[in-house]
Amino acid sequence: MANERQLSLTHTTLIDGDAYQFFQLVGSKAVYENDYAAYAGSIARSSQAKQLAAKVQEVYGSLVPKLDSLARLKQVDFPIKGAAKYETTGEVETAVEREKIAGNRVDSAQLDDDDLGTERVPSLSYSDDTYIHHVQHETAVVKDQLQRMTRNTDKEVRTFAEASLKKVTELFTLAGGKEDANAHH
Repeated sequence: MANERQLSLTHTTLIDGDAYQFFQLVGSKAVYENDYAAYAGSIARSSQAKQLAAKVQEVYGSLVPKLDSLARLKQVDFPIKGAAKYETTGEVETAVEREKIAGNRVDSAQLDDDDLGTERVPSLSYSDDTYIHHVQHETAVVKDQLQRMTRNTDKEVRTFAEASLKKVTELFTLAGGKEDANAHH
């Protein structure tokens, strides 16, 4: 009880500032990117974007619970308060899709001919190439943070970063990112 009050009232953590920044940055990106990947996977037209969205969901979906457990252990607020959540804007849905999302059955006799067999129309700002570039950029940021945490003084944070770095590096490569051959020098 005292530890909970200390966390909620004073925001005191058991990690250094660098690790705290890691939780803030990677924690917010993991949640956002996982939601964005779910959306992108549902409307992507190219197989590369669909495959990438599935991999993003796999990687970030597995990172979020581990980040949450580690954050609780280190007394860091998680999920990150005030972090951006992915929301679709400008998306047009048909009556059929609204009913499917709500989990209701739709009687085809109640629908106009225009509503039958229509697909979800993606937002005007989405494109497969833009999504792939976005994933490459955001994954590079997460990968950089994980590389930094492999040198952190906290043993649990270091172990988490080392275990997660390989998955994120694979995702970065799948998104078209190039590994710098001289990065370790």
